[in-house]
Amino acid sequence: MTPLHTDLTQRAMVDTAALPWVSSPEPTVERKLIERAGGDGTRATSLVKFAPGAHFPVHTHHGGEEFLVLDGTFCDEQGCYGKGSYVLNPPGSSHAPFSPEGCTIFVKLHHLPHESNQHIVVDSQTARWLPGLVDGLEVLPLSDIGGEHTALVRWQPNTHFKPHHHFGGEEIFVLEGEFCDETGRYPVGSWLRSPHWSKHTPFTDTGCTIFVKTGHLPIPDSWFAQHSIQPTT
Repeated sequence: MTPLHTDLTQRAMVDTAALPWVSSPEPTVERKLIERAGGDGTRATSLVKFAPGAHFPVHTHHGGEEFLVLDGTFCDEQGCYGKGSYVLNPPGSSHAPFSPEGCTIFVKLHHLPHESNQHIVVDSQTARWLPGLVDGLEVLPLSDIGGEHTALVRWQPNTHFKPHHHFGGEEIFVLEGEFCDETGRYPVGSWLRSPHWSKHTPFTDTGCTIFVKTGHLPIPDSWFAQHSIQPTT
């Protein structure tokens, strides 16, 4: 399979609404490929759609898995998860997912640090959201492992955030509304990846909800040398 957006030192943007659905190893499951290092079992970010009644064979996530249910209900041996559910399956975990009614999920594979060893489930529909760093923002932390942070962020209309850098990079998937910064406007289904120490000044006119992951992208040795900092091991 052709690699997609594999240079993690470069900014990338994908409008998933314009991507085709492609087949997976299971005929009743389709995917939109966003980021992919190679074939199955490698680093990947995708949208995955289960047809009603779809089953996927048991498989192991050697590099871990995290996903957010966008619609429908996703099930496996540990439970069923409705719209807005975030699930993290740690490296080495196995399951055989299925969906009685069908579902669509935003899923990331092989992105988790090795110290990740917990199964995490967060229902964003019932969880308590926290105030953000500026008025008009609410944050729902999802996971915080080894310097990698994953959260949902809800923006009220006409909210502006201060300029800031991203240590370890930032990744965004727009779930509702329109997210903006000085480089463009990103509607529902937009995926953005910004490398280590990138900077922007985000805002929204309409309001939006975004999935955000930070601290998971490589930090070049040259950056440590430039800032007279010793890399951590």
